[in-house]
Amino acid sequence: MIRKSKGLLCIASALLVGVSLSSSAALAAESGSNLSSNIEEGKKLSFSRPKGNCLACHMIKEGASPGNIAPPLIVMKTRFPDKQVLKNQIWDASKRNPETSMPLFGRYEILTEDELDKVVDYIYSL
Repeated sequence: MIRKSKGLLCIASALLVGVSLSSSAALAAESGSNLSSNIEEGKKLSFSRPKGNCLACHMIKEGASPGNIAPPLIVMKTRFPDKQVLKNQIWDASKRNPETSMPLFGRYEILTEDELDKVVDYIYSL
């Protein structure tokens, strides 16, 4: 009787692990798809004059007629290892530099929270 219980327990455990792994893989695929979509939408927002308009000041790969009064947006994961710090910078750059000329995208509601997240995903991917 004890052997049957152990055998059933092993089978149940294996099934749970299998279900858990397939659920994790599905979530990872969905998450990757969402990130990909966010990056694309963030790029559009970043290049949009009424929204991000990052090109007015920054050089960005694939951007036409970039500005040169701010640093180029390259190797962003190296410059901002903590993605939240990058988000805070875009939200309100005046906290790090009170004399900044960068628009305060979040503080002045130029971008919604959702739009800001997408712009951050895109900029962080550069």
